[in-house]
Amino acid sequence: MLCRLSIAVSVLAMPLPVHAATQESQAWLTEMVTIKVSEANLVTVDSSQRARSDSRSGGEQFLARVAIDHRIAPAVQLGGGFAYLKSEADEELRLFQQVTLTKGIWLARTRMEQRFFDTVDAPVWRLRQRLQASVPVDTAKQWTVVVATEIFFHLNRGRPSDKTGLATMRHQIGLRHPIGKGVDAQLLYMRQQNFRDGRPDVVSHIPWLTLSWRI
Repeated sequence: MLCRLSIAVSVLAMPLPVHAATQESQAWLTEMVTIKVSEANLVTVDSSQRARSDSRSGGEQFLARVAIDHRIAPAVQLGGGFAYLKSEADEELRLFQQVTLTKGIWLARTRMEQRFFDTVDAPVWRLRQRLQASVPVDTAKQWTVVVATEIFFHLNRGRPSDKTGLATMRHQIGLRHPIGKGVDAQLLYMRQQNFRDGRPDVVSHIPWLTLSWRI
């Protein structure tokens, strides 16, 4: 078991580009409900509250999201949905499409997003690639170590000042544990790095608590 965890950490611990960076602290809370509407279809509704210490980056955020996933093979799901995000700086409506692959402890998700801001005329396209390992660490499988990496790429510019290419990188590690019938609590530490042209990157240190309910 320790060997499997070591392999997962080694694979997901990708080297980060070295830049002078601005440091900030955040704290995230997410509530999630997953509804199994049939053997092949899942509906997921979640909301997140994000407290951020750096008000210059938009201040506190609220995110609400709905996703529908359809299983087309034992290890393959196709899905999509929409999200609404509000910060102190602007509002965003987000459409997305995704494919999720699972194999044993591994999960890989590719998500394409179209982001509509109230301050930008054209949609901003973003590609997200996530790789995650979930490793049970006890025989009863009550405690699971979660390790993940997610990379964000901006594919076009909504504003002339926007950058394209690699935009954000997230690294996460934490524990998941059931706290009731169909209810899990997951506590992660996330290091998020936002890459900026001509300015120091922003590195955020984020404790992230997620409460998940499966119906």
